[in-house]
Amino acid sequence: MILSCQNTQDKLNVEVYETSASGNSLTKLVDFSSDENQEEIIQVNLFPAQKKQTITGFGGAFTESSAYLLNRLTKDKRDTIIQAYFSSEGANYSLTRTHMNSCDFSISQYSYSPVEDDVNLEHFSIKEDKDDLIPMIKDAMKASTDGFKIFASPWTAAPWMKDNNKWVGGKLFPKYYDTWALFFSKYVDAYKAEGIDIWGFTVENEPLGNGNNWESMHYSPDEMTNFVQNHLGPKLEADGHQVKILGYDQNREHLKEWIDSQYKNEAASKYFDGTAIHWYASTYEIFPEELQYAHQKAPNKYLIQTEACVDSQVPVWKDDSWYWKKEATDWGWDWAPEKDKYLHPKYAPVNRYARDIIGCLNNYVDGWVDWNMVLDTKGGPNWFKNWCVAPVIVNPETDEVYFTPLFYTLSHFSKFIRPEAKVIEVENTDKDLLITAAENLDGTIAVVVFNEKENPKTIQLSLGEKNIKIAIQGQAIQTIVVKK
Repeated sequence: MILSCQNTQDKLNVEVYETSASGNSLTKLVDFSSDENQEEIIQVNLFPAQKKQTITGFGGAFTESSAYLLNRLTKDKRDTIIQAYFSSEGANYSLTRTHMNSCDFSISQYSYSPVEDDVNLEHFSIKEDKDDLIPMIKDAMKASTDGFKIFASPWTAAPWMKDNNKWVGGKLFPKYYDTWALFFSKYVDAYKAEGIDIWGFTVENEPLGNGNNWESMHYSPDEMTNFVQNHLGPKLEADGHQVKILGYDQNREHLKEWIDSQYKNEAASKYFDGTAIHWYASTYEIFPEELQYAHQKAPNKYLIQTEACVDSQVPVWKDDSWYWKKEATDWGWDWAPEKDKYLHPKYAPVNRYARDIIGCLNNYVDGWVDWNMVLDTKGGPNWFKNWCVAPVIVNPETDEVYFTPLFYTLSHFSKFIRPEAKVIEVENTDKDLLITAAENLDGTIAVVVFNEKENPKTIQLSLGEKNIKIAIQGQAIQTIVVKK
């Protein structure tokens, strides 16, 4: 039973779902009433008439590592994970990513174009994806009622196309620009033949490089703009592929220079449908000025967070409390320059996710995509041993599955804020309480509230003349679904 909010005409009709350090996991609350004796009531006002960006979706990435692990589980456990991510009863993911050629979260290094100097890509083949990756995507498609968008990202071209002839680093030879554009077109056709529609691409994962550690290929902003404007865009158009092209695809602190290049004139911006960003410059700082600049420069283009995870960290197994504690570090804790260390504090994993997604939505980001959906207890497999955390951790040796609090945190957004929803204006009198809201096409409003402090709070949620008081405990995230 849900506490009735329709006994009086001035009360909002809501449902409340909570994930908390005290043990709730996307739990539907029966009693969310507040302590009437509590002195401070936080006023939260919703303004659905003041609409912002349109939501593209929320989700995670199909990687070979995740798909490989699913194939090592029993069918029952595999199905449980797929349903949890993609069914309407689960997280209901609506926007996903995958990699073209291998990446660090692959079992080995490979390319769809392995034959040197195959300029016309006569030997192009996605056979490497057919054992693990494609079956995982197809299973997800079967589980999804609403369907989901999928975009693909290359980490690198085959070494023979690059000026250093290596998997890591280097740049694409200009003489192979047309070959590389053809590669994208052939990929769309190959996946279409498998029954999978590709919605879009990012031009290159992390074009500034990754410290020369795993698969990468470098572009300057103008080099990427040139490739898209004169090669990739025209090739996809000529071949009749109506897929989206997202530029950049790396950290937010350099966003302005890429935005300026992509949208410097009509000819440059024609083929860019939007921009992709990552959070690794800081999983604490949102970089709101950069995000707002990107929106103002191109208000009708996509701005999508395409990758995020708690990196450089081995997952903690079956200990929910760790995900709420200020113990996790990221790559910058050890490796960032001294001047940037303040951007990489120890910070609770749940807080990283909730804070970043809310901050992104409040600064014109329209999609947010996590990295690996499934990893093992080591944070892999990863050929480079670049261990990371995923929302779902598995032990294939014992056929065990652990849904971490990160899974439920992501679900607070993906399940309740659906594609084509409009982010709306919210007025909030407590700067420590993080809040965002979006109105769905069905008229429901999803309000996500994150209380990262330890003390409980009470909000009065108001929509026009109607309102309701709702208690949120310390270290908790709530989604409040406001119904008409």
